[in-house]
Amino acid sequence: MKNNYKILIAFISVLLVSCNADDVESRPVIESVSTPELMAPETAKQYVLTEENGAKEVDRFVWSAAKYSDNVVVEYTLLMDVKDGNFTNALTLATTSNSTQVAILVKDLNQTAIELGAEPGVPTLFDVKVKSSVSGAVPMISENSITISVNAYSGLVPYAFIDWYLVGGAVEGGWDNNADTVHQPMFRGGVNSNVYKFTGYFLAGNFKLISVKGSWASQLGNAGSGAIEIKDNAGEFAISTAGYYTFTFNTTALTYTLVPFNVASASLYSRIGFLGSSRTGTDAGWNGDDTSMTVSPFNSHTWSLSVSLYDGKGKFRANNMWDTSWGGDTSFSGFTGNGATAGDIPVAKSKYKVYFNDLDGSYLMVPNQE
Repeated sequence: MKNNYKILIAFISVLLVSCNADDVESRPVIESVSTPELMAPETAKQYVLTEENGAKEVDRFVWSAAKYSDNVVVEYTLLMDVKDGNFTNALTLATTSNSTQVAILVKDLNQTAIELGAEPGVPTLFDVKVKSSVSGAVPMISENSITISVNAYSGLVPYAFIDWYLVGGAVEGGWDNNADTVHQPMFRGGVNSNVYKFTGYFLAGNFKLISVKGSWASQLGNAGSGAIEIKDNAGEFAISTAGYYTFTFNTTALTYTLVPFNVASASLYSRIGFLGSSRTGTDAGWNGDDTSMTVSPFNSHTWSLSVSLYDGKGKFRANNMWDTSWGGDTSFSGFTGNGATAGDIPVAKSKYKVYFNDLDGSYLMVPNQE
């Protein structure tokens, strides 16, 4: 069933965005709406997804046009939720403008299913709806939904790297190695993945590193005379005076440096965000607001974000503006002179834990998060 009704009052807020009378007069008046409704594929369709077919089209979703007044751009969002979900936590499969159909790739359907809780290799039911809007306002969601069965694969992004996390009395998180405790990771070189670096605040005290949160099985520590060791019960690094330091080590040469860093001239930012085509899967992801990151309460120059991203590119910027921005040329990680540049960071579709350091533009993007 389609609902047709007057919604002039609901759209008044959109018309009042500008105080310029000419602008208001040129804006379309939304007179009536009927919801879009899904027409294809048929409900109860089953999809068995394979990684080798990831870049292929799995199906084309088609819906009827939403009815607004003439001369407006209608934006459509294809939503997917668990079977019998209420769509309050639905995920976006795709977005379009003035188009009532969209081709979905195998890898996109697979990633959405995995993020909604599908177990790889086990057929899982999901509901799909379509939502329309005009300039982000007057949202209408289809009354009907289709139910699909998705047999997903793991969808893991190849990631053959070791991440090292600081642990100890001198660093964020203390000596608690619990997986849920906040630990600052080292930023890995994008060109040379054997080199790690972190510039930030340290308390007076000792620290070492672990490669698996919640486990002491693999440690990296101080072997003395500028050398590191990787073993159980590794030695500790010592900070005699609290302050900012740059800590660097090389897991091939087994060497390290730990030197003071002058933070006096560094800028303090109220907001750091991430944006780019990897946010939406289209170049439109470079427009509008970025996705805000969370600053560490321990270190005012390190930021983090958990986010699902598409194939594409991205970068970081300060204060939701282009005055100050940081990027890179290497996937997953980089720091100044080793992958971090003014370029756009390549991103593969996955759910990420993202870390960023505004002191030197270091970034670490760990994929395959649950």
